[in-house]
Amino acid sequence: MWIEGGKADLKRMPKRVRRTVGLAIASAQLGAKHPKAKPLKGFDGAGVLEVVENNAGNTFRAVYTVRFSGVVFVLHVFQKKSTKGISTPKRNLDLIQVRMKEAERLYAEYQASSEAKEKPI
Repeated sequence: MWIEGGKADLKRMPKRVRRTVGLAIASAQLGAKHPKAKPLKGFDGAGVLEVVENNAGNTFRAVYTVRFSGVVFVLHVFQKKSTKGISTPKRNLDLIQVRMKEAERLYAEYQASSEAKEKPI
């Protein structure tokens, strides 16, 4: 599932970036991990992953979570524009945190609706 404008953001990325991110998400949906997927620092465990792809001197990142059973949430796709180091800028980390909360809410709704369908009348 895509949170906020991630899908539209990805469509604006170069073809090479779209391909790498698409393969990483497909791998996650199949329960595997793409070779370029790494745990995002600042988030507990390996449930939040980022894929970094360079293209024509620019760096692009996609962040997604596999914390929820049966669903992959794409939290943020962006071009890194900071010139200071390789770390993810704080504003992006804050946005990912907000979108992670949204993913938790959506997953809870999904679980509740699934449980309601399974209960006999």
